[in-house]
Amino acid sequence: MSATPAACLIGWPAAHSRSPLIHKYWLKSFGIDGDYRIEAVEPAAFAEFIGGLKARGYKGANVTIPHKEQALALSMPDARARAVGAANTLYFNDGELCSTNTDVEGFIGNLDASAPGWDSADDVLVLGAGGSSRAVIFGLIERGIKRVHLANRTASRTQLLADQFGAQVQPLAWDAVAGVLPRAKLLVNTTSLGMKGQPRLDIDLGALPAGATVADLVYVPLETDLLKAAKARGLKTADGLGMLLHQAVRGFELWFGKRPTVTPELRALVEADLLK
Repeated sequence: MSATPAACLIGWPAAHSRSPLIHKYWLKSFGIDGDYRIEAVEPAAFAEFIGGLKARGYKGANVTIPHKEQALALSMPDARARAVGAANTLYFNDGELCSTNTDVEGFIGNLDASAPGWDSADDVLVLGAGGSSRAVIFGLIERGIKRVHLANRTASRTQLLADQFGAQVQPLAWDAVAGVLPRAKLLVNTTSLGMKGQPRLDIDLGALPAGATVADLVYVPLETDLLKAAKARGLKTADGLGMLLHQAVRGFELWFGKRPTVTPELRALVEADLLK
């Protein structure tokens, strides 16, 4: 077992992750003689791998596709991981393998940094009902948002999340989105629409109130058509890269004992890498 503190990203595949770039930047910033590695682990070997995580010299790990649900089942999850139904961060607490989902604070931290005051909204409109949407909804409710209007092309998935999170989540038919826009002080896209290679998100932002915020979890491209349209109206925006950076903060703190910050320098570093 190595004396050098280390964490890793476990995925299948995992080679294109930007997590090593982020965590190695922070290790260098704090002067910590540590490491962050990529571990490509196929699903059949995942349980054995995390069972020996400490023996391999790791203080914890990030978990990505397709292991997030398995990570939840094989660890002691906190309330966030249970609510989201997936774990993306593993760490040890008194020798016990624990898990959390840092997408929640990644989303909220990015909004706080990019659009201070966003949480004065009574009504929020969330597009999409996948795993990312669960993290977003949990964070919004935890922050005290009164009504989350949730729209998805598949109505059954919308209802599933409404049943899970309670009366604050109000299911909305996809073709009824326009009716909610005039009172939505925050619009969040959690779908893949607008991502490179995917269809564009066809929505007219003209009905959003002045002072609204638009958040897009997509970060390839860095500026989606949705965010361009929001900026053209003078609205505040929060992009997917910001969420990616902010979700890494707590994992680093859990593993290495220091709480890092998301700096313009770090963002520029990851931006440059994404544009290669």
